[in-house]
Amino acid sequence: MNTLKTTFLMAAMTVLLVIIGQLIGGRSGAVIALVVAGVMNFFAYWSSDKIALARYKAQEITREQAPKLYSIVERLVANAGLPMPRVYIIPSQTPNAFATGRDPEHAAVAITEGALGLLTEEEISGVIGHELAHIANRDILIQSIAATLAGAITMLATWARFAAIFGGGQGSDRRGGGLELIVMAIVAPIAAMLIQMGISRSREFMADARGAKFARDSRGLASALLKLQDYAQRRPMNASPNSAHMFIVNPIVGSGLAKLFSTHPPTEERVRRLRELQLG
Repeated sequence: MNTLKTTFLMAAMTVLLVIIGQLIGGRSGAVIALVVAGVMNFFAYWSSDKIALARYKAQEITREQAPKLYSIVERLVANAGLPMPRVYIIPSQTPNAFATGRDPEHAAVAITEGALGLLTEEEISGVIGHELAHIANRDILIQSIAATLAGAITMLATWARFAAIFGGGQGSDRRGGGLELIVMAIVAPIAAMLIQMGISRSREFMADARGAKFARDSRGLASALLKLQDYAQRRPMNASPNSAHMFIVNPIVGSGLAKLFSTHPPTEERVRRLRELQLG
């Protein structure tokens, strides 16, 4: 179901890109914006691990430095049939974790000192299983494609504003064409952002389910999510909005309208689905 939802949302974003591209400069306008956005996001995708790990001052550890954590990762990697990722500890007392890397052969998992101190071994296994699921599902690639499409739409919307002001765009020779461009310039980026957030939320549900299978128990992850969410509310992490989607729970506290643009589904819903998951 979540795979189908991701496919549908990707298709919706592509259709939105084509529509706004046609309004401004025909097919060539959409292609140019897509190419420019693709080039901009390619570097971020290729260097995603280095950028994220450096941003949070993560320190790579060996088996000798953290034998308990390392053995948990090794066991889950064996269950998942994945290559061993690099393992990092983030020097933050806010409990959280993330995975990064362009593919399973260039992956890393990172967990904060706060999470290691707060969670039980069963809960840490659930968290690491979730992060390994992101690696197995190639979510960094999917998020990069979504970011490229959203970036192209935002770029076209900026061009649309200029086209409306200066009378350009294919829609300007029709009655109301300028107004059409202005409306699209306002609505399209918001719609693209909502779709991108929807993709991110659907990938979280998928990672929860697959990660629980890697850990061979959904209870640890369900319990960990409740603890992590509670601490995130009381002790928000100094995280960048651009990388908030990477963490297992949203490190940036939001309420009201902010929840609409959240990269993560409600923790309560995630826990409910995990508790209903049948693992045999």
